[in-house]
Amino acid sequence: MTVIATWNVNSVKARLAILCDWLAEKQPDIVCLQETKTIDESFPRLEIEDLGYNIETCGQKSYNGVALLAKQPIALEQTRLPGDESDTQARYIEALIGPLRIASLYLPNGNPITSEKFPYKLGWMDRLNSHAAHLLSLEEPTILAGDYNICPTNADVYDPAAFAEDALCQSESRNRFRTLCHLGYSDALRLHNPGPQLYSYWDYQGGAWPKDHGVRIDHLMLSPQATDLLVSAKVDRDPRGKPKASDHTPVMITLRDNL
Repeated sequence: MTVIATWNVNSVKARLAILCDWLAEKQPDIVCLQETKTIDESFPRLEIEDLGYNIETCGQKSYNGVALLAKQPIALEQTRLPGDESDTQARYIEALIGPLRIASLYLPNGNPITSEKFPYKLGWMDRLNSHAAHLLSLEEPTILAGDYNICPTNADVYDPAAFAEDALCQSESRNRFRTLCHLGYSDALRLHNPGPQLYSYWDYQGGAWPKDHGVRIDHLMLSPQATDLLVSAKVDRDPRGKPKASDHTPVMITLRDNL
């Protein structure tokens, strides 16, 4: 079995102790990190390598940043989402890890929707869908994992009315997520957890965590070949309850190894 996790750590340096404790305890085979918030040269490699992981990063100072951790060798394929050479934000990294093609992505938040940030979000998602369609043509088990900053439906947010003007829940955002699904990608977590109150993010404000006022914005989207291997999918809520935790918590899937 292969265990794959995605986790927006909201600064890998600030959460390093929590991350390392979690890696040592859960022993995932592959981890997709987002919002590492550090340049590649300052990524805390030694501490994570000591736990048996290979590392590839795409970082920038103070903002964004994505990384891949794996117990197997990582064959790096992309450190930018294709389609716009002028976009230098560190939001996408893709690699071959064993028989799997894995991407860690940090989709733009897009708020406020009246600013230029929302068109950037939508354009980024269009580029992602175009690249995702290309990846399907390779007929490989592919996982596009990360913080999508999209609640696919009202069931993925604790109070839909409160998020009516939020970029996470706009019809334009959701339509692009549905396009990804219509291409042939499956929402791994929903395949195994169809019920309500399934969240991966709780704001630091307003007591959101103890009240369970969360949203589901962290997704692992699987190609048909990867979906055929899916054994289980879950949210690991434990890290969110720790002191000085990220506002996100890991989402994990298990794949069988026989392709």
